[in-house]
Amino acid sequence: MKLLVDTNIFLEVILEQSRAGEARELLGIGVHDFLVSDFSLHSIGVLLLKRNKADAFLKFVSDIVIRAGTAVARLNASDMAALVGHAASFSLDFDDASQYALADKYDLTIVSFDRDRQNGTRKKRAIRDT
Repeated sequence: MKLLVDTNIFLEVILEQSRAGEARELLGIGVHDFLVSDFSLHSIGVLLLKRNKADAFLKFVSDIVIRAGTAVARLNASDMAALVGHAASFSLDFDDASQYALADKYDLTIVSFDRDRQNGTRKKRAIRDT
């Protein structure tokens, strides 16, 4: 299964938050192909650099993207109409609409701790269901 991993899954691990164990368990499963959006990658970078955690960001990129081979999925300018359509149809913010547009474009399943993504067109799984 190709899984688009939401920002919050990675941040749980990086920041050692309450659900880090669940997130690590998911990321340790070798039967899935993992992808991260370029928006998520950049958002993680913005957040960690703002918190003076540049080393944590570089470790994330090295461990998850480079060594583990997590693909970075991107939207093109021509995909923005789909993104805006998802935002309008399902009352999603830019980040969530971006995830849905990527999931549609590449036939991905989104995994997230967020519950608000259940209303979109793309199948989304809570982390415990994956």
